Amino acid sequence: MKMKKGAGGLSPLLRVDRGSSQPLHAQIYAGFRAAILERNLRAGERIPSTRTLARELGVSRIPALNAYSQLLAEGYFESRTGAGTFVSSSLPGLMEERAEERPVATGRARGAARSRNGARSGGGVARASGKTNSRRQLAARTAALPQHEKPVWFGGTGAFSFSQPGVDAFPLHIWSKIVARYWRNVPVSALEYGDPMGQRSLREAVATYLRTSRSVRCEWQQIMIVSGSQQALDVTSRVLLDVGNPVWIEEPGYWLARNILTSAGCRIVPVPVDRDGLNVAAGIAMCRNARAAIVAPSHQFPLGATMSASRRMQLLEWARRESAWIIEDDYDSEYRYDSKPIASLQGLDHSERVIYVGTFSKVLFPALRVGYVVMPPDLMPHFIAARHAMDVGPAHMYQSVLADFLNEGHFSRHIRRMRQIYGERRDVLINCIREQLGGVLEVHGAEAGLHLTVTLPRGAKDRAICTAAALKKLWLWPLSPTYIGANARHGFILGYAGTTATEIPAGVKRLREVLDEVRWK
Repeated sequence: MKMKKGAGGLSPLLRVDRGSSQPLHAQIYAGFRAAILERNLRAGERIPSTRTLARELGVSRIPALNAYSQLLAEGYFESRTGAGTFVSSSLPGLMEERAEERPVATGRARGAARSRNGARSGGGVARASGKTNSRRQLAARTAALPQHEKPVWFGGTGAFSFSQPGVDAFPLHIWSKIVARYWRNVPVSALEYGDPMGQRSLREAVATYLRTSRSVRCEWQQIMIVSGSQQALDVTSRVLLDVGNPVWIEEPGYWLARNILTSAGCRIVPVPVDRDGLNVAAGIAMCRNARAAIVAPSHQFPLGATMSASRRMQLLEWARRESAWIIEDDYDSEYRYDSKPIASLQGLDHSERVIYVGTFSKVLFPALRVGYVVMPPDLMPHFIAARHAMDVGPAHMYQSVLADFLNEGHFSRHIRRMRQIYGERRDVLINCIREQLGGVLEVHGAEAGLHLTVTLPRGAKDRAICTAAALKKLWLWPLSPTYIGANARHGFILGYAGTTATEIPAGVKRLREVLDEVRWK
């Protein structure tokens, strides 16, 4: 019998053997108990009625009643008057025993698990050891990746979460109307597999936007729709990079880009960044024959530098001369406050060495998960092949809705409105920092984007301060993890896009209180 949802709740995989010496009610009891201990059934999930279960198993109701009675008595089930029977929200001690037998991934937890198992019988140690040994057979590229554990300072929204755009001002009523219109007229073809490059209507709209607003040299055929800039970098690395290839990245820089290169087995070359952006001369001195460079020339993350015209020319000349690739990450360049948006690096490229990457998740809302890659025409077949190997193609609905959102002018109006809102929030944050923390924090990269960076006095430890701030519901992101080398600067990446102008002064006040408490040491 397969797992399914019956009329009275969830039925686990239960089998009864009428030829067994074990009574039917005991078999039913054991089946439910095992499903709970193995966590196939979770706390609070509804259980089918005894009548429904008996019918599914082809037995009388009496064995089911007896099994349920025993499970209720032992605390595995709980009954709610008028609602039915559910897996207990407070499970018995056998759950803890089973949890102790599971190997724990890393760190202190692994040591604690070994200690507990060491005090138990030898069988428990053998089971844990066997599983641990099997996990040592992970691919080297995967094993080198950092464990996905959210730090405490990544735990909330508000002041000053840097990954949070101003969703409070998103025109949800317009978006909802387009979604409703789409579903009223959805074509049957939308239920089929689509083009691995993405829907033509969206690619045409994106091409028009990029040519007009970002000076990108492209036709719609060169655009691939992806689930965000991270997938864009991933598919690009699959097409262009081999294991062992050296790749320039900005130092400090975007850590998720580092993770993608690590997963691809590349050799990371951290090239320093200054006020003019990536130091091309330093990169050539460090590794002239790098296969590629990943840069954010319009708004470097996290320090906010804009790559100067001379550096752009140097980078393009290096790529042409060395037959290297440039991956341009243009993640939030729509928002520039003291001047017009900076034209793309790709628009200056006449050798077709630049892969241009962008996303709508930062400028609209994070759950959208729609981005794009612009590639030279001769690389299109290779990108399509890589896309087929990854996930066949993007989902249809959001592409259609976003295409209408762009074509009907809602996107450009939203950008203009948000540029004013974000500019006000940025100004309030800068003024508050100067008034309350001017002698402590130095501001960097406030000309554009959705965040700014502040650096701490020498000797301060940003991770400890971020941890203390999180306890006060203040979401600071430490600057030091964005560095690879030993000479990391300490400070915070402060997002202001998702915090209203009226909330920012109180957030800066709490920041000052945290710094006073820890004395920033």
